[in-house]
Amino acid sequence: MTSPVHDAASPSPDHVKPPVSVVIPVLNEERHLAASVAGVLAQDHPMEVILAVGPSTDRTEAIAQELAAQDPRITVVPNPSGTTPEALNLAIAASQHDIIVRVDAHGELAPGYIDKAVEILQRTGAANVGGLMAARGTTPFEEAVAVAYTSRIGLGGGSFHLADSPEGPAETVFLGVFRRDALRAVGGYDPSLLRAQDWDLNYRLRKAGETVWFSPELEVTYRPRSTVKALAKQFFKTGQWRREVMRRNPDTASPRYLAPPAAVLAIAAGSLCGLTGAFVGPRWMRWGLVAPAGYLAGVTAASVGMRREIEPQVRARLPLVLTVMHLAWGAGAIVGLPADQRERAAEPPVG
Repeated sequence: MTSPVHDAASPSPDHVKPPVSVVIPVLNEERHLAASVAGVLAQDHPMEVILAVGPSTDRTEAIAQELAAQDPRITVVPNPSGTTPEALNLAIAASQHDIIVRVDAHGELAPGYIDKAVEILQRTGAANVGGLMAARGTTPFEEAVAVAYTSRIGLGGGSFHLADSPEGPAETVFLGVFRRDALRAVGGYDPSLLRAQDWDLNYRLRKAGETVWFSPELEVTYRPRSTVKALAKQFFKTGQWRREVMRRNPDTASPRYLAPPAAVLAIAAGSLCGLTGAFVGPRWMRWGLVAPAGYLAGVTAASVGMRREIEPQVRARLPLVLTVMHLAWGAGAIVGLPADQRERAAEPPVG
């Protein structure tokens, strides 16, 4: 049963908006930090903003300090480890209010996001509410990544990626607006999970009897990776950590998460058989090439047949983007974590 809404998050008789603490993990975000913070401060809601800044290699630290000097609502706290879950836990510990709003330094809140999220939090009694991850790019490649993010063939149809997803309880949501008491009850973010920490937190909230609530009325602009290398690295690491979450919680495995590694194995095995049959093995082994050829044909057909308005230069990049996302994620899930990270991740989860 969902626990009652914390008193501080309940509507007050005079309809005064409850203040919120916005927590933002920051690392090497010189390009997007100022715009992200500007979008937060533009919200018509009482707030404080906590920037947990890791050891960046660009001007991120200087930009964060400049922003704090310009607005007393902003506080900068150091995050020596540079990891996202540590940043979030440090920012939450430094915050004051009973409603926690998680924002990424490369994301931008839609107008009225916090007002609406708080209203939904109060109305539903949920522990966490979140909405659409509205991926938007500025180059043809980034726009192709954004299209892939918001299509069922790209990321398998998670509700927070699809604008037509209905409002209601969900397994997980993008970022989130939380009741502090619910976060405290489950121990906050697990610092041993360098990726997938949001999914893990929402899983623990649901296991504790809380509700995670999705609403398409909430929207956060997400800026996708700009190069093939950066996209492949992102999805490879995500696959590694998603495997760790499934190792810890086998009941979270689903066809959506198992499809990419299965595709990688089928393509690798088919390619090996096909090449072997072409040179030294039985001719029937050449049929193995059907697997990689079939996959590429399917991705290309899906890209061409996607029913939405897409610029030709963006659509032309979609097969490459989808292939990188699927195969990098699948390869990461197959390889898993390096030994040192496995040892750290093997520690009992917090909460």
